[in-house]
Amino acid sequence: MTKSITNPTRRQLFGLAASAGVAAALGAQASASTPVPTKARIVIIGAGAGGTALANRLVRRLEGAEITLLDPRVAHLYQPGLTLVAAGLKPADYVLSQTGDWLPDGVTLIPEKAASIDPEAKTVATESGQSLAYDFLVVAPGLVLDHDAIEGFSLDMVGQNGIGALYAGPDYAARTWQAASKFTEEGGVGLFTRPETEMKCAGAPLKHTFLIDDIAKRAGNGGKIDVQYAAPQSSLFGVPIVAEKVRMLFGDRGITSHMQHQLQGIDADRRRARFSTPDGSVELDYDYIHVIPPQRAPEVVRQSGLSWADKWTDQGWVECDMASLRHLRYPEIWALGDVAGVPKGKTAASVKWQVPVVEDGLVAAITGIDPTETYNGYTSCPMITQIGRAMLVEFDYNDNLVPSFPGIIAPLEELWISWLMKEVALKATYNAMLRGRA
Repeated sequence: MTKSITNPTRRQLFGLAASAGVAAALGAQASASTPVPTKARIVIIGAGAGGTALANRLVRRLEGAEITLLDPRVAHLYQPGLTLVAAGLKPADYVLSQTGDWLPDGVTLIPEKAASIDPEAKTVATESGQSLAYDFLVVAPGLVLDHDAIEGFSLDMVGQNGIGALYAGPDYAARTWQAASKFTEEGGVGLFTRPETEMKCAGAPLKHTFLIDDIAKRAGNGGKIDVQYAAPQSSLFGVPIVAEKVRMLFGDRGITSHMQHQLQGIDADRRRARFSTPDGSVELDYDYIHVIPPQRAPEVVRQSGLSWADKWTDQGWVECDMASLRHLRYPEIWALGDVAGVPKGKTAASVKWQVPVVEDGLVAAITGIDPTETYNGYTSCPMITQIGRAMLVEFDYNDNLVPSFPGIIAPLEELWISWLMKEVALKATYNAMLRGRA
């Protein structure tokens, strides 16, 4: 029988913290081996979670390498916190820090976007026209939100007329809460959507649905709301056993689901959304709608020749080996994070396990040995189901549940400790990852 913690004791909490601490220590120890002397030129596109964590680890692993990080963003965004901001549980600045504060000495930050990548010449051009030659390249620019794909929608609408869009950033997440909070007070139809494309943290649309539903009911307004979830997929989650659990929770809470519904456009004046379905176009009325647009690789990646030619052709994810994340046609290139063309892995938790794999691959290529680390598709989703409760869902490429605390935290139970890990512990782990220590 699976043992779970619903009301953990202080000793049990310390035990969980110790387990996390041991894992972090082992990661730090592994990356603290004798530095490898090299003159290799390494360019990393993107200073998000993956690029920053990798840069910190490479500085300790390599001696004499020329490591260049390319990213114009002044602010670093803690993306897992956006769902909390959009539910009024955290302020917008909770997810913000300075990009430069996380970078170590020994890394050159160029505050520009990559304008083009030439994998044959092994160069990256910046927006100002600077050309960067590389021996090894890591492509980690994240992804882009294609808001223009939703007819009638623009970001300046967020926070008004019942429109939310938390993915767009901290300010938009805060504006999303403005619109959502009004819905929780006044009631009506709440319509929650997700895109047809691959997306970062596929559990986020469900978390927002659960949270807003719970907040309205806690305020005594459960009788005034009609919560509906519309998605282009045929199931509520990509992992069948998790999808069934979510379906059961939706049933218990009176949440209606519209599957195979892809959002095409909104009419903000009439508060009506248009969806394409296998049976044709369908319109649904709303008082509050949460819009998540299609998500794609940045244009520089799609124009580089690095994308898959026969997979995700409308999205442009980088062609790479599922286990090593190394490009299949250009062995000096690795993909990391959201942009990687693998079946799972667009979460910060995935990045935590991808970074050591890319680090190992790079060092192995420099030293001429075979790499030993592989990525199994690990993805973690602390699935918030109500304030103070969450399911710690962890799974791999094969949709196997791979819990970090087997026998202690049951992955499909709504637990306070899983909520605590999302609301408190996750950010500390994320920060340690950025430093290359976890």
